Amino acid sequence: MSTTQNPYIAKLNNLKAELDKIVVGYDDMKWKVIMCLISDGHLLLQSVPGLGKTLLVEALAQVVEGATQYAFQMTPDMKPADVLGGEIFNPVTGQFEVRYGPIVPANFVILDEINRTTPKTLSAALRAMQERYVAIGGKRQDLLDPFLVMATMNPVEQEGTFPLPEALLDRFAFEIFMGYVTEDQEVELLRRTHLHDRHAKDHAKVAITKQDIIDIRTQVVDISAHASDEILYYITRLVRATRPELEYFHLVTDKEGKTFEDFIAVGASPRCEIWMLRTAAARAFIKGRTDILPDDVKAVFKSACRHRLTLTQRAKFGNAFDMADYLDTVLNKIPVNSDKSSQ
Repeated sequence: MSTTQNPYIAKLNNLKAELDKIVVGYDDMKWKVIMCLISDGHLLLQSVPGLGKTLLVEALAQVVEGATQYAFQMTPDMKPADVLGGEIFNPVTGQFEVRYGPIVPANFVILDEINRTTPKTLSAALRAMQERYVAIGGKRQDLLDPFLVMATMNPVEQEGTFPLPEALLDRFAFEIFMGYVTEDQEVELLRRTHLHDRHAKDHAKVAITKQDIIDIRTQVVDISAHASDEILYYITRLVRATRPELEYFHLVTDKEGKTFEDFIAVGASPRCEIWMLRTAAARAFIKGRTDILPDDVKAVFKSACRHRLTLTQRAKFGNAFDMADYLDTVLNKIPVNSDKSSQ
């Protein structure tokens, strides 16, 4: 294992400290946001309203020098043009002109309640998010760099929600559940009510530049490119253990020795493995290491995997399946070392 005194690590710690000034608690979520940022990924949140998601994005834009942000409230009447832009007829010139939507000039975007908008609008937004450009009227406009989308999703049983296709969910590096903070943290939030106005983000200071983030990404890519065979095989085995048709799936059993074939319909895709590697490398960088450790993989596994699993009807609508417990079981049952990784 090798460590380094990288000056960028101090900047990331300062970035986290500035976010702490504005948003109370949620340390794990803040670090996950930073991991997504420096691994060029996006974050999906499941939470109830009023927990500070938009405030976090606004604060993030404030602490990154020169960054811009935009928040979309995704509603059923939204159209793709509301996000991406479109061709507008100019009566003066008698011609159509391309006008790009607010996603184009933004570094940080929040898509609030993404499963309340129509699949057509959501697909258009997530395609731009994945491909990093908008094409309108034969003209292409690249999105800014860095570019981070943080989307929120209501529980699927709530009224007025659309089920999201697995292919769209697969575009997010992480999914995490944002619950309530502790009692002490909630009291601290009340102490800071003077910060929670429309100018709350102005209390955060610049901690890092956009170019810093781009430079950090280069180093994170280098860390992932030099991952050991042990790490590569470990990531692969964890993901393969979620696929019912493969051998590792049958190693994962509950307390009664039963497999989870009644609950898992389709396992995680290879894209899950890619994002596990990238975000594990990001975590290693944050920790001041140039080597990925098994603990880095374990730390990102659940957030990278949970939204990529297709559940059976019994798992969705019954009360006998807990996703967090299942993923913990996978981690406990699948060993770090294998014969192949030691060859």
